[in-house]
Amino acid sequence: MPHGWIILDKPHGLGSTQAVAAVKRVCRQAGLGKVKVGHGGTLDPLATGVLPIALGEATKLTGRMLDASKVYAFTIAFGTETDTLDLEGQVIAESPVRPSRTEVEAILPRFTGPIQQVPPAYSAIKVDGERAYDLARAGEAVELKSREVTVYQINFLPEPGRGTGEAGGGGLAADSASGDSPLHHPAGGPPPRDGEDLAELTLVAHVSKGTYIRSLARDIAKALGTVGHVTMLRRIKAGPFGIEQAISLDKLNEVANGPQLENVLLPLEAGLVDIPALNLGPEQARAVRQGRVLTGLSQDDGLCWARAGNIPVALMEVSSGEATVVRGFNLPDVAE
Repeated sequence: MPHGWIILDKPHGLGSTQAVAAVKRVCRQAGLGKVKVGHGGTLDPLATGVLPIALGEATKLTGRMLDASKVYAFTIAFGTETDTLDLEGQVIAESPVRPSRTEVEAILPRFTGPIQQVPPAYSAIKVDGERAYDLARAGEAVELKSREVTVYQINFLPEPGRGTGEAGGGGLAADSASGDSPLHHPAGGPPPRDGEDLAELTLVAHVSKGTYIRSLARDIAKALGTVGHVTMLRRIKAGPFGIEQAISLDKLNEVANGPQLENVLLPLEAGLVDIPALNLGPEQARAVRQGRVLTGLSQDDGLCWARAGNIPVALMEVSSGEATVVRGFNLPDVAE
């Protein structure tokens, strides 16, 4: 039974549930039988990019992935707004106004930090027990409440071979001086010039859970005195996983017919690299597997992952020198 992560570079048009089904199929064809599979955060069919797929005991961490921050590259087309706020919808508003780079630079600080955001009517949020998108598709008026989300950083798409110019951007910098960065996407086009009226613009945003990029694009356009909708959306980071770790659907399909799954499977602990590790002795590992509280620890307060040697034992919460089990991992070779 495999335990770990396949980071899929989800193609356009594929839903997250379909991606999970594709991994299950690959596992069956590879002779692994029935494998527990889940995804770490829904990605719309029209979006592409990082979709963490958890296998085996790693599925216990999918909830944590849902809570993780994300980084997206997205293109806003100015002048038209659709009911879905993306390419799929019908045009509901138009404007002749096209902003300049200078104007965009001036308003971006307003969309950095904690902001209030109204989710799109076409979203999975429930209204009186019904999905908002089902109500919207049925022609009903959908009014969703504003919510607070956080935009940690938002910038223009970096030029080839250059980062954003800011450190600690949550994966916003280009990866190589050659310009062969995962941020660059054909839909983005060349960077805008000063004084140029922009028909479209590609930005990169590092955001908290619950942030709707389509709403962010809508609100940026309105702040610029125009309207807009998203024409390209690419997730380039989800929690600790970046696009450089992702494989295409074609390569995933090759796994079932040739190379071993281990060649593309990241270990369970790859989803825990953003929190501290707690090293356990044999007696401590046995206690944790039994769900007991560890005491007398010097570990800092907060979430950590406990390990016996190189084997993850549990996700734990430390408070005042005591560690309690949040989720235990039933992996082989842990000290009995």
